[in-house]
Amino acid sequence: MTTTRSPATGPDPVVLVCDPGSSSLRLVLAGPGDRVVASRHIEQPPGSPAVAVAVDEFLSEVVSRPVRAVGYRLVHGGPALTRPSLVDDEVLREVRAVAGLAPLHLPPTLDLLDDLRRRLPDVPHMVCPDTAFHRGLPVVAATLALPAPWREKYHLRRFGFHGLSYAWALRRTGDLLGRRPDGLHLVMAHLGGGASVTAVRDGLSADTSMSMTPLDGVPMCTRSGAIDPGVLLWLLEGDRLTLREVTDGLYHRSGLLGLSGLSDDTRDLVVAADSGDEAARLALDHYSHRLCREIAAASASLDRLDALVLTGEIGWDQPEIRTAVCAGLGILGVRPPIRDRLDADGPVSAPDAPVPVLVIEPREDLELARETLAALAALDAPDDRSL
Repeated sequence: MTTTRSPATGPDPVVLVCDPGSSSLRLVLAGPGDRVVASRHIEQPPGSPAVAVAVDEFLSEVVSRPVRAVGYRLVHGGPALTRPSLVDDEVLREVRAVAGLAPLHLPPTLDLLDDLRRRLPDVPHMVCPDTAFHRGLPVVAATLALPAPWREKYHLRRFGFHGLSYAWALRRTGDLLGRRPDGLHLVMAHLGGGASVTAVRDGLSADTSMSMTPLDGVPMCTRSGAIDPGVLLWLLEGDRLTLREVTDGLYHRSGLLGLSGLSDDTRDLVVAADSGDEAARLALDHYSHRLCREIAAASASLDRLDALVLTGEIGWDQPEIRTAVCAGLGILGVRPPIRDRLDADGPVSAPDAPVPVLVIEPREDLELARETLAALAALDAPDDRSL
């Protein structure tokens, strides 16, 4: 739980960025120009006594910096929260109403919101939904093939996730290619503890692999990804498995962990597979195969493919996965990478590759700070006080 700092350069206001996960919390103080002033990663679940102590310590260490606002990553905004929103009682009600759609993430976020609003009552608190990036999904992509009364009553639709990561990576891709983001046609993959693939057409989300919850799409570290719904119905029949057992299995014991029986960490699985562990090899091969399928499917929403963009912790720092995925996408013009490691965002493909493959370091923290400040500026504008 070490705090890292940048040299102080004056008392510029900062944004306190909070990225709560199911079992950890990342706190960042972000200053102007995408500068990280201080950060701390706490490997304990939000709401626990250990996190409360660590948050106290972090705030006391950085108290000399005027906090302009607190921004929170909100994994699921539901049908009501489609853009960064100032936290009030109504916003909290909306978050609580959809907490069951992201059970690994939203309850810890609500705990953290309650805690920090008590600690910093005079500072604006802003939630930035990951789903906001996908709010303009075309109707054909957003609609689920379910009975209309269900869709209307329960707001059933494809929401999409990892939007903060995609927004940051899209901007960086424009910088690297020397092009405006709103003119790009990309397939982007966020590969971390959760994983998704998104088609970006003219800078906007055109389709995405995750649907109404962060359980859909490609297999993840412990989450199943897409599963035949008939399998789940069969498991729930009779006395095979209870709803609680199925839920726990899909969220906590599937994906890379379920396939390998060893680990949910691709680094461990690469070592094990290289040592002859067949289950670890199957887990990695299955993961890469499913990613190739989703990337190829996403490309069907585009007129062309300007680049394949990989981000997230695995996308950024697991060259074995990048190589396997690119090797399976020759039909799209993607070629195997020529570089294993990067010190900064950039291409891993050859300069003459038909489709550039770019690797972008995930920086949801800086995107959170940007979106929080932009939303506050909109609130402060005299001619437009809406978000």
